[in-house]
Amino acid sequence: MMNRKRLFWATTALTGALVAAGAASAQSTGTEATEVQEVVVTGARGPRTTDGSIVAETVTKTRSSVTQEFISRQAAGQTILQTLNLTPGLNFTNADPYGSSGGNIRLRGFDGNRVSLTFDGIPLNDTGNYATYTNQQLDPELIERASVNTGTTDVDSPTASATGGTINYTTRRPAADFGGWLQASGGSFNYRRFMGLIDTGEIGPWGTSAWFAVSDQTYDKFKGLGELNKTQYNFRIYQPVGDNGDFVALSGHYNENRNNSYLGPNLGTATGFCDVAQTQVCVDEPFDTDFTRTYNPVPVRPGVADVDPSSNNNYYGLRINPSNTGNVRLNSRFTLAEGLIFTFDPSFQYTLANGGTQNTVLAENSSLLRGTQTTGGVDLNGDGDILDQVRVMNPSNTNTHRYGVNSSLIWNLNDDHQLRAAYTLDWGRHRQTGDYGYIDFSDPSSPRFVDEFGGRNDHDNRVVNLDGFALQARNRLSYAMLNQFAAEYRGNFMNDAVTVNIGVRAPFFERELNQYCYSQNASSNVLCTSQVPNATLANGNVTFAGSSTQYIAPYEATKKFDDILPNVGAVYRFGQGQSVYASYAESLSAPRTDSLYTVVRLPDGSIGNPTVQPETSQNFELGYRLNAPGLIIQAAAYRNQFDNRIVNTYDEDLGTFVDRNVGSVETMGIDASVGWEPIERLSLYASASFLDSELQDDYVLNATGQIAATKGKELVETPSETFALRAAYDFNDVFSAGIQGKYVGERWVTDVNDLKVDAYTVVDLDARFDFAPLGFEGTYLQFNVTNLFDEEYFVNLGTRTSATPGQPGYSRPFAGTGPYRTVMATLRYAF
Repeated sequence: MMNRKRLFWATTALTGALVAAGAASAQSTGTEATEVQEVVVTGARGPRTTDGSIVAETVTKTRSSVTQEFISRQAAGQTILQTLNLTPGLNFTNADPYGSSGGNIRLRGFDGNRVSLTFDGIPLNDTGNYATYTNQQLDPELIERASVNTGTTDVDSPTASATGGTINYTTRRPAADFGGWLQASGGSFNYRRFMGLIDTGEIGPWGTSAWFAVSDQTYDKFKGLGELNKTQYNFRIYQPVGDNGDFVALSGHYNENRNNSYLGPNLGTATGFCDVAQTQVCVDEPFDTDFTRTYNPVPVRPGVADVDPSSNNNYYGLRINPSNTGNVRLNSRFTLAEGLIFTFDPSFQYTLANGGTQNTVLAENSSLLRGTQTTGGVDLNGDGDILDQVRVMNPSNTNTHRYGVNSSLIWNLNDDHQLRAAYTLDWGRHRQTGDYGYIDFSDPSSPRFVDEFGGRNDHDNRVVNLDGFALQARNRLSYAMLNQFAAEYRGNFMNDAVTVNIGVRAPFFERELNQYCYSQNASSNVLCTSQVPNATLANGNVTFAGSSTQYIAPYEATKKFDDILPNVGAVYRFGQGQSVYASYAESLSAPRTDSLYTVVRLPDGSIGNPTVQPETSQNFELGYRLNAPGLIIQAAAYRNQFDNRIVNTYDEDLGTFVDRNVGSVETMGIDASVGWEPIERLSLYASASFLDSELQDDYVLNATGQIAATKGKELVETPSETFALRAAYDFNDVFSAGIQGKYVGERWVTDVNDLKVDAYTVVDLDARFDFAPLGFEGTYLQFNVTNLFDEEYFVNLGTRTSATPGQPGYSRPFAGTGPYRTVMATLRYAF
């Protein structure tokens, strides 16, 4: 039942075209069903935005949302994370102009692995390392609304990783009438994109509706050689159940990427930029650095020891990042009795990808190819000898099958009080292999992989040693299992002026590990081989002929993590559309798969990783909102205590990077945004964020007690201040335009704060000719320019402990470079 007093709070906001404020951006159907009790509005009277770039929120935490109205003004096909980049507290750095190469998320100082990314309520963070693959997201034209919870999760957030907030987007609902559109885009760097959508309208006796969409895009890299290809298929079938808001919606998504990778320059050190030890061309033009354009052909000569030189390591044609991802998801809501609602959202996700298609040079008589044989080898290049060193593919493939359920039972005791119980299951089978494969040298100066996934899909493409063993770069099987229970109470008091929600979630997380290769002791390195160890040491470790390196034999292990996490908030409404709110939430992030596979032989002879424990965070925020006609303001101050932070630091003794808990981090800051319509056709939006972070402890880098002086330093890759501004103006019913810009402050590259990159400002422009006044509703021609002033800046930073040679934790950092100015046009024809 709709509460009329709450409707008043909604209609004091700007007019617009949202279905519900604070509901469509929810984590799940259950969260949506609870939040929709807060505000229920329809048609053109709902809370609105200035051109869709800010939404009037009502929830008890800091949330910023954008609608399709704003999303459609951005570059066609762009990742939704880039579109959200004006949001206060969020800083996203895009690796290329059209979004297909991924990017980096920072949310109030937390990286993307610690931020929960969800799609219609299903978790998208990788089950193993929690990575967010921003290039594989839903086509933006199909997104109804996207939101950012800065710093807090919802009580039923399906995550074992998020310590720093959530990002969620929801799919558009099928239209009631038959129709659709065709869209073509073209632009800089030979950009070509085609997309089409068809709505069936309501059909059949029960009013079933559906839409189906497909898109395909191809473009050249903005620097260097290579291209990026992306194809995506989507559908949604929507079935209302009765006339009380109940429904069942079945949706499907499939995305395929084949991308040539980018290479950024090595950055300078604390003693200078691009010093004489730098092997890449970056002194004069660091922003043009990329993979090499030529491959030095290697002769194939019988009886001669031919070697593929290291200068071919970075040939662009052997740097491809492939991925096949998809999901099927069901969202549903059922009213079981008066005031009793049940929601059920099951899903299945599929992933096949690798980390950039690695390659290596393999000696034809190496011990890997001999296996148990003491002599001999394998003729890899077919010249009749085993004297050569031949380049082969050694990928790191990941294949994930993931099943999930989000469910809620909601009991509306009356108009003012509500109880909810929720259960989440997230079960992932994470298979990680590295089947060596061959490279096609039919054109010696332009080699290509026989298959982007190496020998995984084709037995004939596998590199097999003398024992008949197919070589593997890695071989392990992991299961990630989350069972989470949550409960929440929501109540309204003081004649609906006060809303309180008190919740708690209890995640029970388990990782089952199966390592099928030999693990180097106290390292993440592995040896996948058919060789037989030549010795077993007293501590249980083994060694192989010709090496003193100790390995741990293949093993199985199970790690369990659980916690009780409160999630509470309150909002007090006063005056005309004013409110203050406060929230407190605790979060847990279980160690990632890679952290747990770095093992060490303990003194008692057992296998363990005693240094990596779950991360936890405590987030408190206090905010103010004004939702008034023509003006929306939101501002929040926050403080976060982040404990047991896991950092991948370089161990000089081991010569590799190892995950460690490095202590606590305290962050505090202010986020603010304002949307203003000073006159009827002009919309203005501005946001600002100020963040202060401080590491509370020095890093202990290794067992010898080597210390990195990080105490008192600031977080890496996190700007202390960001500012964003957008202005949009409707010149008339046909022509409208917008301009937006974002300033990002300096960012540290190293944990000890001895190297940082400069601040930058990127400005984008959009303009649209709408043909609706000419009788073509939904048809338009749009132009977009990104990085209008061709700013040179760094995007993803390869952070390190130190950039000062000789200092603890030193290694050479690198960075990705921002895309150049890009111009594009999109023509949509609707029918």
